[in-house]
Amino acid sequence: MRKCAGCGEMKPKKDLIRVLKTEEGIVVDMTGRKNGRGVYLCPSITCLEKAKKSKGMDRSLKMPVPSEIYEELENNLKASE
Repeated sequence: MRKCAGCGEMKPKKDLIRVLKTEEGIVVDMTGRKNGRGVYLCPSITCLEKAKKSKGMDRSLKMPVPSEIYEELENNLKASE
């Protein structure tokens, strides 16, 4: 079980999207298998907006998340709907 950075609900790891901090920077890990410090998000635009507004992902990763990552997540979520 993992906690969503947007809504704060505990959900199974497989139901969430993982964003992680690696040596190369911050990346979206759709497989959930890459090495690095991760933060999880529900696959919904609402949770993405909440995480962006509250800076929940920034706090979890201990660094600011670039706007390109938010855009990539938003595009992935819109494509999957």
